[in-house]
Amino acid sequence: MTSDFEPTGGIHHVTALASDPQRNVDFYTETLGLRLVKQSVNQDEVHTYHLFYGDGNGSTGTSMTFFPIEHARQGRVGSGQVQTTSFLIDPDAVEFWVERFSALGVDYAEPEPRADETVIPFRDPDGLQLELVAHPDAPAGNPWEHSPVPEAHQIRGFFGVTLALHTAGPTTDLLEAMGYARVGDVDAARTRFRADGDLGFVVDIVADEQRGRGVPGAGTVHHVAFRVPDDEVHEQWRKALVARNLNVTDVIDRKWFHSIYFREPGGILFEIATENPGYTVDEELDALGTHLVLPEWLEGRRSEIESKLTPLDISSPATMEADQ
Repeated sequence: MTSDFEPTGGIHHVTALASDPQRNVDFYTETLGLRLVKQSVNQDEVHTYHLFYGDGNGSTGTSMTFFPIEHARQGRVGSGQVQTTSFLIDPDAVEFWVERFSALGVDYAEPEPRADETVIPFRDPDGLQLELVAHPDAPAGNPWEHSPVPEAHQIRGFFGVTLALHTAGPTTDLLEAMGYARVGDVDAARTRFRADGDLGFVVDIVADEQRGRGVPGAGTVHHVAFRVPDDEVHEQWRKALVARNLNVTDVIDRKWFHSIYFREPGGILFEIATENPGYTVDEELDALGTHLVLPEWLEGRRSEIESKLTPLDISSPATMEADQ
């Protein structure tokens, strides 16, 4: 694969599967203190919510998104999946988060050292494997002023993802072509790659030939998206991936970004998404996430779609202000 053009600049977003949508909203906004920046539907299954959480501006590199399916079967993390999704926090925020998780009954483990960071492993209500990574390179970010978490301790965006694979080689080659430089072995099981940029800049690979394949379902990641700045670079990447004999989709308009999808050699669904036009293309910044938004090609089905969705209680202070 040629790398004569602009490499991907880190993670754009991560999308996971969940069960109860209200429980999902409550955990990511009230427990983790993220902003609900977009309330929409899965464009491939319009009777399922698509919920986006991020920083105060909904910045690229901060949005964790979910397809919550009520009564979804439980998934099992295994080879061919994202094993863990990691968020950046300031190194001074470790004690705050340990006390917060303990007080709120979150399933977490005690902080542990890894490379030059401190890691707090935890799980969301569906068992999704997550981490807070206290790292000296954590940017100041764009805090969410209505978050229940003080600004200094808020999640700043993605640190990265850990990929579970049978073998690392072909995926390693792809990541390096995408702009992730091999850093080296963090420990006996984990190899690290790092991209330029201040968010979503780390991909770790954990390879184990004996590990069973993952089972999709609640508590597992659906896909991980990497960012490019615009449509021109996006098209260059599509051509390069096709030349690599990967089965790449056509460009899909997701309203807030343009996407292509393909499975990397280890079986994990990758997406490459544009940074533009962004989440404010159809909502003012102050109103992000306060109402169900649909792309124009689904507006004609709004009544039918809304009738199949369980209403969400998102009555945060910001939501009430926007409704006034």
